[in-house]
Amino acid sequence: MSDLTSAITDYWDAAAPAFDEEPDHGLRAERTRAAWERRLWAWAPAAPADVLDAGCGTGSLSLLLAAAGHRVTGVDVAPRMIGQARAKLAAAGLAGSFLVGDAAAPPTGDDRFDMVLCRHLVWTLPDPEAALRAWVARLRPSGRLVLVEGRWGEAGSPYVPGGESLPWDGGVDAPTLASAVRPLVSGLRIEPLSDDADLWGRPVEDERYAIIARL
Repeated sequence: MSDLTSAITDYWDAAAPAFDEEPDHGLRAERTRAAWERRLWAWAPAAPADVLDAGCGTGSLSLLLAAAGHRVTGVDVAPRMIGQARAKLAAAGLAGSFLVGDAAAPPTGDDRFDMVLCRHLVWTLPDPEAALRAWVARLRPSGRLVLVEGRWGEAGSPYVPGGESLPWDGGVDAPTLASAVRPLVSGLRIEPLSDDADLWGRPVEDERYAIIARL
């Protein structure tokens, strides 16, 4: 494990206990949870489908997908995040498989999925374009890749030591990410999300969006 990968793992593992305090992480408010439910239902295939939640964090989106009848596999590099995700679905009486591992190269073997979902992860990756290829490779024919991302402003101090080397430190704008995804898929659309304050629990001014792509 490189020093940068180790620093990233340690950062997110340390963030896990307070992670769900952010409105769009914990989805504790009914309006925020309902807003994400509406988006996920529009983006996901008909249930039951096999969904890979890459960089699942504490499993809030995994829980919504499992509650809708999907078979969810979550992967995250942070063991504490995975522990919370397992506990969250168990408390809700829902099934899900959660694996500690690199979300950029999910340890799912030969399994294939109907949808790969990734929220707010690509900016943290040392090689995001390799991750995009890995996620597309795990899709079944006619599968879909859903990326919820944003540009959080001009890059300042890196969030981890060595983070200044990350290609998309500070986030990535929609045209840049779409250009990276487009050669891998048959088509995509960009869905702006900044104006939907319910998703974030507050109004936001930075760029937030989803890319919904199909093989």
